[in-house]
Amino acid sequence: MEQQPTTAPTGRAIETVFRLESPRVVAGVARIVRDVGIAEELAQDALVAALEQWPRDGVPDHPGAWLMATARHRAVDLVRRRERYARKLAEIGRNLETTAAPGEPADPDDIDDDLLRLVFTTCHPVLSPEARTALTLRLLGGLTTAEIARAYLVPEPTIAQRIVRAKRALATRNVAFEVPYGPEREARLGSVLDVIYLIFNEGYAATCGDDWLRPSLCEDALRLARILSSLMPKEPEAHALTSLLEFQASRTPARTGPDGAPVLLKDQNRRRWNRMLIARGITALARADATATGAPGPYALQAAIAACHAHAHTYEETDWTAIATLYGLLAVRSPSPVVELNRAVAVSQAEGPGPALEIVDRLTTEPALRDYHLLPSVRGDLLVRLGRPVEARAEFVRAAALARNERERELLRARARECG
Repeated sequence: MEQQPTTAPTGRAIETVFRLESPRVVAGVARIVRDVGIAEELAQDALVAALEQWPRDGVPDHPGAWLMATARHRAVDLVRRRERYARKLAEIGRNLETTAAPGEPADPDDIDDDLLRLVFTTCHPVLSPEARTALTLRLLGGLTTAEIARAYLVPEPTIAQRIVRAKRALATRNVAFEVPYGPEREARLGSVLDVIYLIFNEGYAATCGDDWLRPSLCEDALRLARILSSLMPKEPEAHALTSLLEFQASRTPARTGPDGAPVLLKDQNRRRWNRMLIARGITALARADATATGAPGPYALQAAIAACHAHAHTYEETDWTAIATLYGLLAVRSPSPVVELNRAVAVSQAEGPGPALEIVDRLTTEPALRDYHLLPSVRGDLLVRLGRPVEARAEFVRAAALARNERERELLRARARECG
């Protein structure tokens, strides 16, 4: 079930709050009912209650805590009605009722723990990689099935089926809602890292909608990465992912203008980059290097690329040769058309737009990038630099048509207009 759209201003405000808070609510309730499907339904019940009460009584001072408390109370009621949970209820019922009073802000530590449990649960090996991705974006990213379908260029019913089957698989296999230990934790680490990165990316550059950034998703992902690296101090890729997200998050203040429009990397005011987060990124990258025993992993390579940007005081001072080399290593370590497209951007700065255009042109026949708006966007930029504005304009127009985020679409349309 997904929230139904409302037209009243209060209704839209409620939907916004729910979209931001639903991952925490689902995670908190899943700890009680031990079923992510039921937890999502209870979170939706809390939304319905808010739609009924808030327009009449006003939005509470702590709307997220109100939603959490309402969902938790319903979870306790559900547990009470199930005889098989009687013994568990006797142990936790009193504590749940005293900590879930309406309007009481949730404990941040509990939020962190519950979100991490939810990540490990949705990354259980009983689920296929596609199902893990869809379920995670639904529960932790707050995306609708339609938005996930648009992001992955697959039919909406396909995504809906993946999510339903994933919930059913977790329930029928009695998957524990917990952070596993030992070998089981290590076995899931790769999927968990990928999911945390996925959540951060959705916040860093929203797939669709009117806003370019969704800061709450970035904050949740970075918090989860920090927790994971502290839980697994000998895992270099956990430290590397944390480093990458610290570096990326440091740019957030400079990535949008006063009106919320995107600001390209070359145009960003680097004085607005968060130096504390950059320092944290450097420290985490050093830990990744210190714990590594072999060749650097994909997140270590990406963190090293981000470090090159962080160390450059201006766009012109960026060590593009080093970045192009690192992307070359990443293409070998973790090959993908997107990595190759990013390598082309670095090559364009290190060697010029001509060699980069050759790389991009080879990617135009890549099926995975057929509807990827950044391919024509990068190609348009290269054509501008090569003095071919008419062709560049056509590429920017096509990129704008493919983009699903309104802010990004506006930026691409502006680039097209600049080409005449």
